[in-house]
Amino acid sequence: MNTKKENIGYVIFLSIIGAIGGFLFGYDVAVISGTIELVTQQFQLDTVSVGWYVGCALIGSIIGVAFAGKIADVLGRKWTMLLAATLFTFSAAGCMFVTSFEPLIWCRILGGMGIGVASIVSPLYISEVAPARFRGTLVTLYQLAITVGIVASYFANAEVLQWATTGQFESEAMKTIFQTEYWRGMLGLCAVPSLLFFLIIFFIPESPRWQIAKNNSVAALKTLTQLLGTEEALAQVEITKKSLLKKEKSNWRILFQPGYRTALFIGMSLAILGQFMGVNVIFYYGPIIFKEAGMAAQGSLDFQIVIGVVNVLSTILGMYLIDKIGRKKLVYIGVSGMFLMLVAIGFYFNMNIGNPTILLYLIIAYVFFCAISICVVIWVLISEMYPVKVRGLAMSMAGFSLWIGTYLIGQLTPVLLESLSPAISFWLFAVMCIPYFLITYFFVPETTGKSLEEIEDIWIAH
Repeated sequence: MNTKKENIGYVIFLSIIGAIGGFLFGYDVAVISGTIELVTQQFQLDTVSVGWYVGCALIGSIIGVAFAGKIADVLGRKWTMLLAATLFTFSAAGCMFVTSFEPLIWCRILGGMGIGVASIVSPLYISEVAPARFRGTLVTLYQLAITVGIVASYFANAEVLQWATTGQFESEAMKTIFQTEYWRGMLGLCAVPSLLFFLIIFFIPESPRWQIAKNNSVAALKTLTQLLGTEEALAQVEITKKSLLKKEKSNWRILFQPGYRTALFIGMSLAILGQFMGVNVIFYYGPIIFKEAGMAAQGSLDFQIVIGVVNVLSTILGMYLIDKIGRKKLVYIGVSGMFLMLVAIGFYFNMNIGNPTILLYLIIAYVFFCAISICVVIWVLISEMYPVKVRGLAMSMAGFSLWIGTYLIGQLTPVLLESLSPAISFWLFAVMCIPYFLITYFFVPETTGKSLEEIEDIWIAH
């Protein structure tokens, strides 16, 4: 038995399992882009219905995130991840076999609920099994998994399109799913990783910090011993118990006590502001933006794939940096770069430069600065800054803000691009970088290398 050092291999394994929820999140969000035209034609949708088809999953995400934290605090992190996997699996399978538009919407909402649940419980689980000195890097595995899921959906859509063009299917059902109505295959392929996620969850332990909060120290010690070694596990159990004894009975009112309400304000503010800085505009409406710049449809899709790959590689760099240079410094660098690139993109449209390649370089630079900073930092911050008794509930509130912001920006962007022009729209996104920077500078403590209990004590001191 390891008595001195953590079992980092086992920690990484558990973190990767938790991060699969992020992969499903990214896949489910991005796969829709390849199906819009096909679904519109088959069900003869008007523009309002098309918008509802695209946006209904975000409504499901808001519903999921609203309840995920409470479920995670009551049932545990493990069984809440199982719930997310179940929602993803039924959603993907349902999309393959629906016979009309209304059941398709309900299946998409079900998948959105899975996204909402996963966006809370997956980073939460990772943060509670990871040693302090690796926590930032390991939690950002979740964000990396999102970016990989996005790119995977692009390639999966392309592969299904290839099957539809050249495939020979003897089964009538397979022919319908992957050829004549191949949007079903695009949406349905998510069932494969979803089912894998569902099965493998049965073989991972519950979060030891949640077990201690539920007075199950024996099980928690067993898990912590596997993760940290005997000596460190015993010490961690005592630290967590003492931390819990300092706090009042677990309920939502703790979040509005001095110190904790500051943490709640920070988490909710950064979550919603991050969406108003344009990140999802690039991924949801990239083809439209490139079309505004004069790029043909096929070229804009190719550019979108390039941006997706850059997002993955930049996220990997952000994972490396977050525990090296700290959360706050990473935000300073990234948000400053985002501000400059958004201003430059605004000038690109304002001056009618008309060279889409220049726009691609500017957007790549923007995605780089975004991916190494706010995209990785936000999930780390909201997973580590709240007291253990209400961590799930607090993350739900921060996550709820994030999804409200995502929904609003998704609905408002077409209006902004049309009524205010792309130039003014990107300048507005640039302005949103300023409060994000200031909130981080004045209110966010540096949490790099600190245990979750030490971070909790920072808020008590406030």
